[in-house]
Amino acid sequence: MATRTVRWVLRYRPGQRVVHWLHAGAFFVLLITGLALIWPPLSFLAAGGLSRLLHRVAAVIFLLTPVLYALLDFRGLRDLIRDSFTYTREDLEWLKGFPGYFLGRTSHLPPQGRVNAGQKIHHALTIIAYFAISGSGLALWLGKGSLGPTGLLAATLVHDLSMALMAILTVGHIYFTFVYDALPAMTTGYVSEEYARMEHALWLASIPQEPPYVIEVQEEIPEPRRVPGARAEEEAVG
Repeated sequence: MATRTVRWVLRYRPGQRVVHWLHAGAFFVLLITGLALIWPPLSFLAAGGLSRLLHRVAAVIFLLTPVLYALLDFRGLRDLIRDSFTYTREDLEWLKGFPGYFLGRTSHLPPQGRVNAGQKIHHALTIIAYFAISGSGLALWLGKGSLGPTGLLAATLVHDLSMALMAILTVGHIYFTFVYDALPAMTTGYVSEEYARMEHALWLASIPQEPPYVIEVQEEIPEPRRVPGARAEEEAVG
């Protein structure tokens, strides 16, 4: 079988991937156990205090993910915060073309750096939602008895709205991950050179074109599928 050389580009280091999956796992546990209080199909989780225990364990993990990120990959955390809140004129042009990007088209968009404009907004809102969820959650957990009716209502409202915001952001994140086949970035750490050029051309041009930043892999070229009966028809024509 024929093979071809495919170039893969290092997108996320191991520490970044560990923090990503811990944060995602903790968030989903928080979301499900929180919904158990208001959505009857999940109410069985609240039996015996199970959902409360899971919620608090996940809350601790959720709270500590930035600390773990700083310990495992401080440079990655610093770059994430900087890029999430730094915007250029090219980013504004990119955002004008977002409707096409939503549908899987990128040829009309200006070249982007390590994080494109849509990802910057996603990351910035995720960071803001993280602090809103954490602050309101700690207030409800540790200060519930001293908040008073108004404070309790305000903390609950902020907590629920910020969780809803992060849930919406997560749905969008998953959608674009599969539209642009970006899942390998968080499983292996690498993305195809084709993806990197399409989404982050300026970043791709700025990194060393050598291992471990760029690696070459030999992949088999799948043989084209033959339509049943095609061989017989070809022989008959011949």
